[in-house]
Amino acid sequence: MGGSRHGQGDAGRILVVCTRYIGDTVLAIPFLRNLRRAFPGATIDVCAEGGARMVLADCPYVDELIAWRRPAGRRGLSASLAAIRTQATWLAARGYDRAYLLKRSLSGALLATLAGIPHRVGFAADGRALLHTAVAPARGRHQAARYLDLLVADGIAIDDGANENWITPTAAAHVARLLAPLPPARPRVFLALRSTAKEKHWPADRWAVLVSRLVTERQCEIVFCGAPDDAPLHDAVREAVGPLVAAHVHDFSAGVSLRETGALLARMDLCVGVDTGLVHLAASHAVPVVVLFGPTDPNRWSPWTPRATVVRSAVVRRPLIDRLGLSAPGPHAPWDFGTAVMDEIRVTDVLEAVAAQFPAVKPSQPVRTLDLRTGRFRYEVVVESPAAEQPATKPLAQAH
Repeated sequence: MGGSRHGQGDAGRILVVCTRYIGDTVLAIPFLRNLRRAFPGATIDVCAEGGARMVLADCPYVDELIAWRRPAGRRGLSASLAAIRTQATWLAARGYDRAYLLKRSLSGALLATLAGIPHRVGFAADGRALLHTAVAPARGRHQAARYLDLLVADGIAIDDGANENWITPTAAAHVARLLAPLPPARPRVFLALRSTAKEKHWPADRWAVLVSRLVTERQCEIVFCGAPDDAPLHDAVREAVGPLVAAHVHDFSAGVSLRETGALLARMDLCVGVDTGLVHLAASHAVPVVVLFGPTDPNRWSPWTPRATVVRSAVVRRPLIDRLGLSAPGPHAPWDFGTAVMDEIRVTDVLEAVAAQFPAVKPSQPVRTLDLRTGRFRYEVVVESPAAEQPATKPLAQAH
């Protein structure tokens, strides 16, 4: 879309405040690229809470990652304000000229204000009075586009907003060693089973059915990688599908850092998951993704890639303001506004989305299973109950 009115003459120090979520942070990459294009000679630092900032560790548009420091031990308003003042004092000594607040909160605006940053751009929220430019996000606008809107409102031209990501040679070599034992001819499917929000979760027994179907019908290798809290569900799914299918399910959670997870995802043929950060990370590495949506809005949170398929139940519960006709007409959005229920998504719905992303490599075949009691092989196929779609192998224990 052409260049910006800003250039190297405007170079200085810029602070970008992100959220603590992996997906939100990944979606900020197009914003950071365009910010760097506008200020090629500036120092651009990113401040974010928690470990999510590490997904930007190899981003060439960022000079330094800064931890958002929360109060240690003591909680409450006074402790939070004291922590913000302490960090703002530290930031003030660095002499930032501009702040872009991707974190839509009063705390972010207050941090930038107390740090004495003169030019502050962010979303219209509780702290809008503290901003030089406050942008009201349009309903149904994708989160990545909302970030870019901050630059446009600040007079900065943007490019096509395409997604991207990077892998270091060290991370690539580490992941290559981990994946070396996997059969090279079988498709590799990464499954992201959990989110930090329980209402986004899909029933665990259906994950087991999906794993069985992907392994037996499409000869896939299934890959897990997540946080320690994900381990019980990973283990329960492997237990439920039985030993033959479980031999094709691999959990690399213990051996891969968040910084290396991108290198792992980049080696996958497909990623299937709930609305969670790892799905966005996969999309940023140009991996096809299938995402199950329920309570969140896919207009805003679908992966920022043309290679994404959204799976959502047919029944969407519209907000009251829409049902009463009180909301103003918004821009065209691909999906209806409202919430859906994850329990209403069937395994067959997900398999149809998978089929749209890549065809089966072989005809469906029966499973050859070793019966440990007799020492003989027997043949089975995975069968779904039309009502509950339960796996025909071992029942799944409830995972928490």
